[in-house]
Amino acid sequence: MTVVTRFAPSPTGFLHIGGARTALYNWLYAKHTGGKFLLRIEDTDRERSTPEAVEAIFDGLNWLGLTADEEPTFQFARRDRHAEVAHELINAGKAYYCYCSQEELQEMREKARAEGRPMKYDGTWRDRDASEAPAGVKPVVRLKAPQEGDAVISDQVQGDVRVANDQLDDYVILRGDGTPTYMLSVVVDDHDMGITHVIRGDDHLTNAFRQKALYDAMGWDVPTFAHIPLIHGPDGAKLSKRHGALGVDAYRDEMGFLPEAVNNYLLRLGWGHGDEEIISQDQAIEWFDIKDVGKGAARFDFAKLTNLNGVYLRQADDTRLANDIAPLIAKQIGVDAIDAAQKEILIKGMSGLKERAKTLIELADSSAFYVTDGVTSFNEKAQSLIDSAPEGLFAELAKELDALENWTEENVDASVRNIAEKLDQKLGKVAQPLRAVLTGSNSSPGIFEVMIVLGKSQTLKRIRKFDAK
Repeated sequence: MTVVTRFAPSPTGFLHIGGARTALYNWLYAKHTGGKFLLRIEDTDRERSTPEAVEAIFDGLNWLGLTADEEPTFQFARRDRHAEVAHELINAGKAYYCYCSQEELQEMREKARAEGRPMKYDGTWRDRDASEAPAGVKPVVRLKAPQEGDAVISDQVQGDVRVANDQLDDYVILRGDGTPTYMLSVVVDDHDMGITHVIRGDDHLTNAFRQKALYDAMGWDVPTFAHIPLIHGPDGAKLSKRHGALGVDAYRDEMGFLPEAVNNYLLRLGWGHGDEEIISQDQAIEWFDIKDVGKGAARFDFAKLTNLNGVYLRQADDTRLANDIAPLIAKQIGVDAIDAAQKEILIKGMSGLKERAKTLIELADSSAFYVTDGVTSFNEKAQSLIDSAPEGLFAELAKELDALENWTEENVDASVRNIAEKLDQKLGKVAQPLRAVLTGSNSSPGIFEVMIVLGKSQTLKRIRKFDAK
């Protein structure tokens, strides 16, 4: 049997981080087993579904590298097929028309509540003849659910879960206007798409029993279910916006995370392989099994994600990082785009820059000084270092460095040290003010590395701005 998994988001908003983890688990399990990963857009809520949300989902999945093995299925386009199955069930005596009004249904619910019973449909029209139907009422179609015995779901995460069939009701599969319900559409689509494993959040566990009843009524194979615990915030409460339940695009655009870091972090939210924390995509594919997902809710921790992202930043290719931060820097310095020469400077300086950053935002902020014509602003500590610099320091630096014929790290290092000795100062008393005038900050990569990356001309230009001090 070829394993076929699916991710089935509703395009009513962004691809949130919990949905991304569900997609990741489905994708990994398909790859681990040599199967297929499919995508279905459940766009039956026509009022709330938008093309923008569809594009946001595609964009988020592509950024994470979770591409489907076939073209996506759009659920609404298959509504005729869903209705066809409902009528097959009617003809087979496994579903029926229900003519209850909303008032009658409300009365049923209130009576059940008063008697302390589950609030479910009481089967009024289950065995009645359609000739008794009131005139002018558009009936819904209800599935004849089993009424005796137990339903058992052998869940790959939750284990065997049992529910008495008398707790389930004859739920609606076709509305009065002829449109299919979510329950019907999902089952038909999963069957027709050949889905063998349904991996989704455990908030859908109760749905599994209703869906199993429909599979059984049609004589279809029931897929293997795996209901994964939801992600909680650090405080143990259900993940919300204040915890990080944001769109995947926010993690990329606003927070500056790398996709491989996000995937690694989401993988470890509920699944593990020994003490391994840094897990490559190839390792994840080799090791991942849905059976190893824990039953307990995982807690989202921004600090851990940020630290993990720092690890991946340090491992990342310098050119790739320069390309990633180029738009951020351009926006920061007020230009449409940085040019090829500026990008080369970034690449040249990246090895020192990426060691100090944990996000692309931090990396861009700490890199901008390299591609400006002079320093445009100084932080408070940098200004203090400049103001307290030894008298005549910058004039001496300009004179000594200008005389260098070979602009190498060894030579600029020797020159700065020579000046420190000449002024009877410790190296730090020279290097720190120098760092401030070159970078606008009290923190940067090694100062001699900075000078080499900037080049002789730009280094001298920045020093000479202060050579009267």
